[in-house]
Amino acid sequence: MHILSWNINGVRAAEKKGFHTWLLKASPDILCLQETKTDPDQLPTSLRDLPGYHCTWNPAERKGYSGTATLSKQKPLAVHTGLGIKAFDKEGRILITEHPGFTLFNIYFPNGKKNKERLDYKMRFYDAFLDYIDHWRDTHGHVIIGGDFNTAHQEIDIARPGPNSKISGFLPQERAWITTFIDHGYIDTFRAFNTKPDNYTFWDQRTKARERNIGWRIDYFFTDHGLLPHIKNAYIMPEITGSDHCPIGIELTLETRRKTRP
Repeated sequence: MHILSWNINGVRAAEKKGFHTWLLKASPDILCLQETKTDPDQLPTSLRDLPGYHCTWNPAERKGYSGTATLSKQKPLAVHTGLGIKAFDKEGRILITEHPGFTLFNIYFPNGKKNKERLDYKMRFYDAFLDYIDHWRDTHGHVIIGGDFNTAHQEIDIARPGPNSKISGFLPQERAWITTFIDHGYIDTFRAFNTKPDNYTFWDQRTKARERNIGWRIDYFFTDHGLLPHIKNAYIMPEITGSDHCPIGIELTLETRRKTRP
């Protein structure tokens, strides 16, 4: 099974750049999209009925903002949205789909660059999510978390760590939260397979940073320790354009079994 994640930076804009053609060619078993910026009734005709996919959309209350979507070839066993906290859930940032052997969390974490209030919102979102995912893992079994975390964890994950050390996305408290997240028993799947530098998932479009590979690795797939042996590969797809982010992926075997709920 191949699972992909992509911050699409507006699905309607991406469709004009060939998103539908790319999807049919890539043919992932599951695709997590972030920053969709649309309601289902605003979708272009080519995306309203995707043959072979079950599509779930979680738009933000605010039009043209945020939002997530999960496309899967097999219908999920169950679908959930949000953390149960109105201040976070109104932005459409979390889609949870249950599948045989694991639960997939498709998440678009907040960006904290705008001002202090949004940085505080981001950190509170992080903490609420950690509480939620820990409880879910402990009661439901294996989890996969994919999406845009909006933070580069280590210096290896950003082309210019020094100049960005005081910029949201590479602040000490943001990086420390990812360390805490890992300490709670979650694995950065890409780093389990690739420890080389210069691997990024986001590039600033205004400065044409992608052409020079001056980027940030802020998109991740994490999993719990128990599921890691079933992750056969984790990769980044920088050759795919259409957004200021590129897709990331994991290859998963399905030999696991779901825990029985208490």
